[in-house]
Amino acid sequence: MDILNALVAFSNYILVPGLAYGSQLALGALGVTLVFGVLRFSNFAHGDTMAFGTAFVILFTWWFQSMGITAGPLPTALLALPFGIAVTAAMLLATDRVVYRFYRQQRAKPIILVIVSAGVMFVMNGLVRMIIGTSDKVFTDGARMALNPADFKEWTGLAEPLAIKTTAVVSVVVALISVALLFWFLQKTRTGKSMRAYSDNEDLALLSGINPDKVVAVTWIIAAALATIAGTLYGLDKSFRVFVYFGLLLPIFASAIVGGLGSPLGAIIGGYVIAFSELIVTNAWKKVAGYLAPDSWLGDGLYQALSTDYKVAVSFVILIIVLLFKPTGIFGAK
Repeated sequence: MDILNALVAFSNYILVPGLAYGSQLALGALGVTLVFGVLRFSNFAHGDTMAFGTAFVILFTWWFQSMGITAGPLPTALLALPFGIAVTAAMLLATDRVVYRFYRQQRAKPIILVIVSAGVMFVMNGLVRMIIGTSDKVFTDGARMALNPADFKEWTGLAEPLAIKTTAVVSVVVALISVALLFWFLQKTRTGKSMRAYSDNEDLALLSGINPDKVVAVTWIIAAALATIAGTLYGLDKSFRVFVYFGLLLPIFASAIVGGLGSPLGAIIGGYVIAFSELIVTNAWKKVAGYLAPDSWLGDGLYQALSTDYKVAVSFVILIIVLLFKPTGIFGAK
């Protein structure tokens, strides 16, 4: 029975949050790796693109709620997602036309585009602060728990209740649907195949009659969708604050690099690797150990390797290790 209680505690603090957070990072890393694979530069503005998209999802969510439109037990933000994606896609297409297109036509080196994207990042950060402010925004509604802890204790008789938030389930399910649609699009549609061909060999793709402007536009639209969905899921699961999304840039890039920049499958696996690594290292393990060892053995310590304040440090260390020993990542090209 104690082993089952320990397993439930592990699920509460590591497994369920790790799956939710990993799904959010995976979608964010997919956006980064898509832009890198097709447009050939690391987009430092992706974290603030997530914030921009989420800000508009929140505004549309508030509008729907004011009219009495809800999604029942699910968050109303899911209904607002398509509108947030549309606004974000328009923003990215306009940014590409005004900013990136010039450097692409000049065949600028990738490092130039990286610096340009950093400038875009600060502009988008300022826009989000102007639009929605800097304070925490909680926009989650609907049913709070997908599995009621009290009901779980009553059904099982265990001392440790299993608590699964609705937002955690929504994060995993929406991420699975988004990834499935993306892979279907890239593998089965003509436009998706054109994007893959353009990514593999730009000059050969152009000789084959592929329209580069269409490929670039579709890439930005998909990146906008992935960023808005990832940002919204993260905001629903935690809360929305623009500076938090700026800080998410490191774990997202770490996820993409661990999996292999340019590899969609690698981005997904990298997202879960980073998420679980952060949670395992910063979790206080005394709760789980309390079911497996006598109290006299445990003492007063929390059995915590690092404080939760150092979560980002875990991503940074993993990023450095991967860059030192396998810079191409798990599924990266040579």
